[in-house]
Amino acid sequence: SNSRMTTLKDFDYEDVKIIGRGQYGKAHLVRNPEKLFFIAKTIDLTCLSTKEHETARQEVALLRRLSHPNIVEYKDNFFMGDTLVIIMQYCEGGDLATYIKDMFRQKMRIHERQIMNYFVQILQALEYIHTERILHRDLKTSNLFLMKSMSVVKLGDFGISRVLEGSIEAAVTVVGTPYYMSPEVCENKPYTFKSDVWSLGCVLYELCMLKHAFSADNLLGLVYKIVSDKYEPIPKLYSKELNAVIRGMLEKSADKRPSVRDLLMDGYVHSFMNEYVRTEGQCATPATTGSSRARGAGGRGGTRS
Repeated sequence: SNSRMTTLKDFDYEDVKIIGRGQYGKAHLVRNPEKLFFIAKTIDLTCLSTKEHETARQEVALLRRLSHPNIVEYKDNFFMGDTLVIIMQYCEGGDLATYIKDMFRQKMRIHERQIMNYFVQILQALEYIHTERILHRDLKTSNLFLMKSMSVVKLGDFGISRVLEGSIEAAVTVVGTPYYMSPEVCENKPYTFKSDVWSLGCVLYELCMLKHAFSADNLLGLVYKIVSDKYEPIPKLYSKELNAVIRGMLEKSADKRPSVRDLLMDGYVHSFMNEYVRTEGQCATPATTGSSRARGAGGRGGTRS
């Protein structure tokens, strides 16, 4: 019976198109018989030992247990030969990296209120996984996904990275340019909860500046900047409170960096927390398609810079 390759069709998913290529495999947009869209992540396991196969399996089991409104939902997983397939929720709004690029191209700034709304959502997702004693390890704008309304953001794409990497070498080979890598990881110290906080600080900075907090042409230059350099100040149009949050999260010394819990107790952050909870009901309603993709609508407004 193994004379032909199993395909997604055999599992009742129609392969619409490939929308991403990652370090381990591809992300496909697929459709089920009810014509609903999902993401199918295919992960090539040929290079992994049986033990690592098992680890990948346990990882998926763990991720399936995670349930939070700001974490991309896992739907299913199965093997096609040596390929592990993970079926996940499809976020129609695309990722935060693309959103930031669009704003930059149009010379727009994202409103502080919008930035803080995204931030408290991601913070809550992170609090949830940290409480479960899970490190994300790969927090970046391309791993944060927007729902159709553009007002709900979800943390995605972790798990597999946690099984297969641990050190700076892995971070580099696996993740491409490690813009979000913390100073301690650059120095080959262990990755901790505070390293996730640093990465989220980089994301918050990027929402304000529309560019990376630290960047260089080569890895050595990047590591030097992360460990030793100051980041360029964010525009004056943002509040001193927002500035202070970024400053804390981008502390070079992990000990001085706030934990997620500390951040949630910060008065300024907390004020948006309440706002987000209050408006969450209406936040989640899908924007009408078409004209709502314009910058001003659907809660994704911006200001010309």
